[in-house]
Amino acid sequence: MTVADKIACADVIVSWGLNRDQRRWPELLATFHRDGEIAVSWFRGPFTEFVEHCKRGGASKHLILPPLVQVDGARATAETSAVILVRQSIAGLAVDMTSRTRFLDRLERRAGEWKILERAAVYEQDRLDPVVPSEDFARMMRDAPVAQYPEPYRYMALRLAAVGRPLAEPVHFDGAPHTEALIARYAAWRAG
Repeated sequence: MTVADKIACADVIVSWGLNRDQRRWPELLATFHRDGEIAVSWFRGPFTEFVEHCKRGGASKHLILPPLVQVDGARATAETSAVILVRQSIAGLAVDMTSRTRFLDRLERRAGEWKILERAAVYEQDRLDPVVPSEDFARMMRDAPVAQYPEPYRYMALRLAAVGRPLAEPVHFDGAPHTEALIARYAAWRAG
């Protein structure tokens, strides 16, 4: 492990966010290995398919904090806090969704180049706010069936349902057995 390896991994992770938000598709594809996979609230599968779905979707903003990178030879794992911001219309009302999230990444150095092999989003907390406060928004929220979703991604799920997108189950959040299994799998993989 060298400092250069950690910096290279961190650069890939930060590049992912900027390229995703700026809709720079070739650069976004270059952050992942060709056989890479991603699991987020609305998509689970090959990264190349994720990018195709992103091309058809709306805009979002990912505020990426510095990642914690652990390197073991040509393998690395990273944990990165992020805030995801999305504006959309629900029932004719402009709303802003804010989601506190962590990205868990497996990165691999191939042919001297670090790229992401697998990414999973772990949702921590979210909220939905009106762009313009109104009684219509308050009424919509009173009637919204948000209690059916786990609290860490409750409003993200409502936002997706409003545009007809199903959740890509299982959605990761702290304390969930499938999330604990994911974290253990990443650690075992890095150790070889």
